[in-house]
Amino acid sequence: MKKVKSLLMAVLLMSLTMTACGNGTEVDDYATNKGYEKAESKSDNKDGQEGKITKENIKVGVLHLSDPSVGSGYTYSHDLGIQGMQQNLGLKDDQIIRKNNVDDTDEKATKKAIKECIDEGCNIIFTTSWGYMKTTSEMAEEYPDIYFSHGTGYMSNGKNFNNYFGRIYQARYLSGIVAGMNTKTNKLGYVAAMDSSNSEVTGGIDAFALGAYSVNPDAKVYVKVTNSWYDPKAEKAAAQKLLDIGCDVLAQHCDTSYPQSLAQEKGVYGIGYNSDMSKEAPKACLCSVIWNWSAYYTSAVQSVIDGTWDGSNYFGGMKENLVGITELADFCADGTAEKVEAAKADILSGKFGVFDGVIETNEGKTVGEEGKTLDDATITGKLNWYFKTVSVVD
Repeated sequence: MKKVKSLLMAVLLMSLTMTACGNGTEVDDYATNKGYEKAESKSDNKDGQEGKITKENIKVGVLHLSDPSVGSGYTYSHDLGIQGMQQNLGLKDDQIIRKNNVDDTDEKATKKAIKECIDEGCNIIFTTSWGYMKTTSEMAEEYPDIYFSHGTGYMSNGKNFNNYFGRIYQARYLSGIVAGMNTKTNKLGYVAAMDSSNSEVTGGIDAFALGAYSVNPDAKVYVKVTNSWYDPKAEKAAAQKLLDIGCDVLAQHCDTSYPQSLAQEKGVYGIGYNSDMSKEAPKACLCSVIWNWSAYYTSAVQSVIDGTWDGSNYFGGMKENLVGITELADFCADGTAEKVEAAKADILSGKFGVFDGVIETNEGKTVGEEGKTLDDATITGKLNWYFKTVSVVD
């Protein structure tokens, strides 16, 4: 995924809360655009202004991999972002069309869900999972007057179809510091959706391992792969396997919160992902690596309303408040917060890029150059190696 200019725009800060996912939960504070600054827009583009859609007539479609009302994982975090966007822009409930439990490995199901969004009048459709990418691209060509935006992928056409993602590796690095400061066995477990062929997952694992190594060189990271973005049974089994080999902190790149729940059940620590998972494991969750998706969803929908959509891809990070970690648990080891804050300050200032200098892999090779940092395109698309402290568990 190439680095491109931000689409972020100024949005109305609102203090009202709303129920989330139909289960009575309030939208988390980080789901709204609190604290975002105005970024570059193309409001002077006369051609773009011709495509304006009034706020009253905008209708937003979204494809979800699972049911957002279940758990605190990937789909839940995206739906928090959709709710935050709705709240920020003042849209009515009937202006949001959700298609839940759409299997991203089923092209027919994906196409059917997208077509239903179009038939129900959606002007812009967000497809949130990697596997939706090819079908989204095809539908964008078939329906040039509809805006399509795909999460986590790399395909786009520069017109009515773009992609969006972020520098989640920055937050992963901070969470690695937390894990490294709090392990007693020096064995850190990581439930991973995909193997090293997937740069998104691998980059997160490596950033986590680098963070842990920066404060605890003796800490090792053990990875168990599920080979699925969403498989509750496999995620729970992977977490159990890591516990069986002595891991006392469980991190994850998977959809459900099972690794956190199991960590609490077994009396060890956890590092949540996607949203704040301390709800599921208040006695175990040291912190969670989170996405603030409303930062992007608000700006994208606003650009369609304003007629300023230009087809640019979006790639934000901690500076844009798209990614971050939650407040640390009060049972974190002394000194953890200070280490995290110091690293965060270096990342935000540009002093530190996470994948800096010469990095050793677990195969005895080296990556990178002294005095340089890996660029975003390499991190998100070509990072298929593990840091030297990482081992894969069969």
